[in-house]
Amino acid sequence: MSNSHQPYRSHRRRKKAGAGRLGLAAAVAGAVGIAAVATGIVILRPGADGGEGSAQPTLASQGDSAKAGSAVPAPQAGPPVDFTTPEGYGYSLAAVRAGTDRQPLGATKAPPSGTTYAYADYVLTNSQRRPVLLDFPADLFMPKAQVPESARERCMPQAGIPDDMCTLPNHSEVTARVEGAKAPVEENGSMMMPGGASYVVRIASDLPVNEDLSADDLRLYVWSARYANDSKGIRLAFP
Repeated sequence: MSNSHQPYRSHRRRKKAGAGRLGLAAAVAGAVGIAAVATGIVILRPGADGGEGSAQPTLASQGDSAKAGSAVPAPQAGPPVDFTTPEGYGYSLAAVRAGTDRQPLGATKAPPSGTTYAYADYVLTNSQRRPVLLDFPADLFMPKAQVPESARERCMPQAGIPDDMCTLPNHSEVTARVEGAKAPVEENGSMMMPGGASYVVRIASDLPVNEDLSADDLRLYVWSARYANDSKGIRLAFP
């Protein structure tokens, strides 16, 4: 590992149809519905079976992984920052470290020569006694100048973040449970953090960055309006 030191993108005009076309569409829809019932298919929502492929409500820029990971001691981290969502979920986030690695989340497509992937780790804590949604509020930013030309148009700025910083498509995973924290649990199709649980989360870029990117150049910000409602990104400081 080099340079060592956890949710909106949308990156349809409908034409009016005649009554006959609407009637045909309704007939087709009815036939499909009958076929579904006949074959025992019930469509409830994505991931209704609770499998690993279920779609969890997270920041769109991030993944939906909810791996429990192994138990680890509390890592050294920067000052925690508290957040509360409109639903009343309470979280505490504290940055741990940042860096680059050719495989920051295990097996992945090897980056082109001269490039690597950026990542950062942070501690995500449910600051309440009740379960809260397992979400990944933090986003990973890097200097746009350190993004290869081929991926630069995918590196997006955000309001309230320095103009020279941008965030590439990325995803997040729970990599470890802190001390005695219980693993995430499914509740009505969503993954939830048990009361008081703390996890180490790793966020990693899906597109490569220049190999000489320094860990000191990477930043963690919380910018989603669910958490930063004053339209300013909130930086998580590394220790």
